[in-house]
Amino acid sequence: MRRQLFLGPRWRQQAVFWGGGALIGVVAVAFAKLADSAYQLLQVMTGWSPWVMLAVTPLGFALLALLTERYFQGSQGSGIPQAIAARQVASPAGRQRLLALRLALGKIGLTLLGIVCGASIGREGPTVQVGASIMHVLGRTGGRRYEGLLLAGGAAAIAAAFNTPIAGVVFAIEELGRSFQQRNSWLVFSSVIVAGLVSLALVGNYTYFGQSDALPTGAGTWLAVVVCGVIGGLLGGGFSRLVILFAFGERRAWLAGILRHKVAFAAGCGLLIAVLGLLTGGATYGTGYDQARGLLEGTADPGFWYGPAKLAATLLSTISGLPGGIFSPSLSVGAGIGQQLSVLFPSVPPATIVLIGMTGYFTGVVQAPLTTVVIVLEMTAGTAMTVPLMATAILALGASRLVCPQPIYHALSHRYLSSAAERNI
Repeated sequence: MRRQLFLGPRWRQQAVFWGGGALIGVVAVAFAKLADSAYQLLQVMTGWSPWVMLAVTPLGFALLALLTERYFQGSQGSGIPQAIAARQVASPAGRQRLLALRLALGKIGLTLLGIVCGASIGREGPTVQVGASIMHVLGRTGGRRYEGLLLAGGAAAIAAAFNTPIAGVVFAIEELGRSFQQRNSWLVFSSVIVAGLVSLALVGNYTYFGQSDALPTGAGTWLAVVVCGVIGGLLGGGFSRLVILFAFGERRAWLAGILRHKVAFAAGCGLLIAVLGLLTGGATYGTGYDQARGLLEGTADPGFWYGPAKLAATLLSTISGLPGGIFSPSLSVGAGIGQQLSVLFPSVPPATIVLIGMTGYFTGVVQAPLTTVVIVLEMTAGTAMTVPLMATAILALGASRLVCPQPIYHALSHRYLSSAAERNI
């Protein structure tokens, strides 16, 4: 009787969610270590000569575009739109096209190669697609499709990638599953807990951007909230609007002609990114993690124009069609924008404005204010800034929607849903 109880449907379901969470934690940590190694290899190359990137980046982008189009179709971009679309595709064949294990492995490899080539991309969005793929495979192996499985995979991926378990759950509710159901909550939460525990066991407890000493300091802080919220929201919304425009470029004749030559277009984007890298001393390459942390802690200055340059590099990397996320680069862009705007508020500590700028721009890009506030607070341990960051996120959301009415991830997910509809799957 006891044997039947522990092998019953409920325990098999729980085993899939827990096992998937544990595996996602391992993969997320390994992916993070490999991404760090890829960035170190990039630094070695630029250490030989910064000019080498004028050849490496465009040629690397061309190769990545070719590999993506021929062998890993569906791995383009962040990976979060694919996870969202997969939850809405009814047929197993449609989900398999978006979450195949081969595609997940290709996503990891191509993202790492993109970092080596100098692309301004992150690993967090790709980790979400990989996490959803792992859960999808485990569900199929068990001969079942458990409701909430893909949601749990994405949440566990965010939790393990950033060491932000609360943000993982909030992200699942706000972004991946607008129709989050209470009966799935325990399964999602438990998967996040398991993934988080595995991450803690492998790399220890840490805050992604270190310990922020940002504090609200009176009227100047609240004025900065308004300025950074509005400017960050408008810039983030503009970024998203352009990414969506290029993603559906076939709808405009002038753009369709350019995007028809995908390999050449990617090479052109790579060349421009290499030029930006030369102008900024290599600061715009990679995820932007070092620059953002340095700005928050006051230990580094990547230059006054780092924010706009990083924004341009991230936009070029994204519209080129290469696999890679926008989470870390967007947070870094926001930090750079905060650095620029800090000159307007001499009475406020620069770290405070950097944190506010990071929140404003990232909210403007993803239009997910709860996720933004929670993830920034967890990554910086800046709980003293909770209320100012919430106000910044609300203002940024309103400003962003003036420029880009549709959230970027959900807009891009329609591309994959349309493709599935065309194939009748």
